[in-house]
Amino acid sequence: MSRNASRTALFLALLAAGVTAHAQDPASAQSSATPLAPVSVSAAPEQHGASVGSLDGASLHDTPVSVATIDRRQLDDRQPRSISDLAKLDASMGDSYASVGYYQDTTIRGYALDLATGFRINDLTVAGAQRFGLENKQSVQVLKGLAGLDAGVVAPGGVVNFVTKRPANVRSVTLGTDSHGSRYTAVDLGGWLTPTFGLRFNGAWEGIHSYVDHADGRRNFYALAADWKISDHAVLRLDSDYQTVAQRSVSGYQLLGGTTLPPHPSRTQMLGYEPWQQPVGIQSSNTSARLDYHFSDQWTLRLAAGHSRSVIQDNVAFAYGCFYTAACASGATPGNYFAPNGDYDIYDYRSPDDTRNNDEAKATLIGHVETGALRHTLSLGVDAFRRTVDQRPDVYDYVGSANIDQRNPPVYAPSPNQPGPSARRLTSWQRSALAQDRVQFGDHWQVLADARFLRLDERAYDSAGAPERHTRLNQTLPQAAVLWQPTDALTSYVSYSESLSLGQEAPYWTSNDGEILPPLLSRQIETGVKIDTDEGVSLSAALFRIRRPYQFAQPDTSAAGYTFVQRGQAVHSGLELGAHGQVTDHLRIDASAAWLRARAQNTGTPSYEGHQVVNVPALRTSVFAEYTLPALPKLTLLGGWRYSGAKAATADDRTRVSAYNVFDAGLRYRGRFMDHALTWRLIVNNVFDRFYWRDTGSAFGDYYLFPSAPRRARLSVTWDF
Repeated sequence: MSRNASRTALFLALLAAGVTAHAQDPASAQSSATPLAPVSVSAAPEQHGASVGSLDGASLHDTPVSVATIDRRQLDDRQPRSISDLAKLDASMGDSYASVGYYQDTTIRGYALDLATGFRINDLTVAGAQRFGLENKQSVQVLKGLAGLDAGVVAPGGVVNFVTKRPANVRSVTLGTDSHGSRYTAVDLGGWLTPTFGLRFNGAWEGIHSYVDHADGRRNFYALAADWKISDHAVLRLDSDYQTVAQRSVSGYQLLGGTTLPPHPSRTQMLGYEPWQQPVGIQSSNTSARLDYHFSDQWTLRLAAGHSRSVIQDNVAFAYGCFYTAACASGATPGNYFAPNGDYDIYDYRSPDDTRNNDEAKATLIGHVETGALRHTLSLGVDAFRRTVDQRPDVYDYVGSANIDQRNPPVYAPSPNQPGPSARRLTSWQRSALAQDRVQFGDHWQVLADARFLRLDERAYDSAGAPERHTRLNQTLPQAAVLWQPTDALTSYVSYSESLSLGQEAPYWTSNDGEILPPLLSRQIETGVKIDTDEGVSLSAALFRIRRPYQFAQPDTSAAGYTFVQRGQAVHSGLELGAHGQVTDHLRIDASAAWLRARAQNTGTPSYEGHQVVNVPALRTSVFAEYTLPALPKLTLLGGWRYSGAKAATADDRTRVSAYNVFDAGLRYRGRFMDHALTWRLIVNNVFDRFYWRDTGSAFGDYYLFPSAPRRARLSVTWDF
């Protein structure tokens, strides 16, 4: 379907939506009062302490951490389909090698998340190298900054935690499309089979019509959740999901000659496209079980275990560098960037059966004890986490060259070579013991102190399975906080945290190619305030400073010209503001702003210091508002505004991408069909079709540029039958 035809179909569908909704509700023109059908309420088993980052299960309002919650309402209205879409919903987040058609990463507070440990489902670590389905998620929690004791080895930016839907009496079907002709169907079915046992099923089927040429794809998603109230003391919760995705991966641009932005980039062109390029296939599954057992009102035992698996069939005609082009033959231009005239090389890259497994089990005992005037909430726990990576020796062969101004690159023959047999490349164990004491003094003061003792044992192997690296490490990670709560609505805090993250691997074009650098210790100090107003608005502010050793390719006199090192500090200091809730009877707002000063210090390379680090704007904002028309209470106007400051595209800040403003708009109409709720949603992203560079981040030591998506409209209708 052509794009013009797709837009016409979308307009006709929207027009039909209004006609249908009006036809099913003739009384609305005569009276604003609508008789309500009887409501049946079935209470689900109580959930105890579902917050991430809190060992004792306290509510997010009562914890000394900065957390943004993206609820189901926002997920339904904004209709995100990827991590990149989610990153638009909070100002502290950004893209990090978020390629179309591939699994994606994100940044929090300017640090890219570790795909091995930065994503969770119901607070259990899952393989981040997957495309996350959102149909069975009730909310998404973005834990900002050091995850501290509740995370172990994790990047200092934070953690993204997906909270799944629980069984409820629900039956709904959603149909959707977009301005590019995509097709979308989802179902949400649940109920309580007995007073103590409930199920919920979510499924989604999507035909993806990408705005990038040759990047159409498909997705199937299935999820099942079960809650069983075994007794008055025990509740068991089970979750499982399975997803398959197939879509061609889109290569990013690179700087021309390592210094210049491409002058005429295209948002719809697939660089390096070859007809024989197969889609990237990703099969992922995530399964978990959680048992809460209440010995008494004072003591609770929590047991949780999960398994996550992602199998990636990696195929791409990869646009990268200019080693084989005439423009770079002299060696004066770095070969790991596009040539000054826009020439680039095309590689046949195939890495089938790339398998990532995460297994985690944890047990936590929580108790409440009083000692005189002091009230203690004690948490004692153990955690075991195992991660494995199995890969086949890949094919990564040069097949030809092209230029960024060529809409269709020349057709070259694929490499005749084939991937080798699968072998274990990594086995990583993290075992930890943790203890926390939250002490309450009177009615207004609390002191929280905890420590996690961590033992890391990690073995890496080369492509033939021979031992390559063995890392063993014991580390104690402390955390402390003071909370002042003069009222139930106000929480203020000061906290100190430490976290451990793994060192990166040196890129192939450095003198120490393949070397894994030592683990990194990060430190954070943060102060913040959280306010829940009587009107239903939640306000938050957090001021923080994070320090971590700086990892970079340092220019030197080696034969390669660079050596990958840890030297100096990456210091990220910032202020985050948030406002969420119902401002008036008709107006709701979800707004956040993040100011971040990210600097490299004491690196020994003066040109890398004194300016913002790559891919981190100094200011980012995200505002989304919904206004229900008083005269038409079933119709809600949706609007959004996002701003990002300029971002560095090179480590020495000589090349920057421009700041941008992006506006979104939409509608939500709540009608009825056959006496059941029928909800129409339309969201138009990038209303004014603004071009900007959304991502200037790095992957595996190389830097890439990803352009913004063009204007896109998504239309959906949900019927609760």
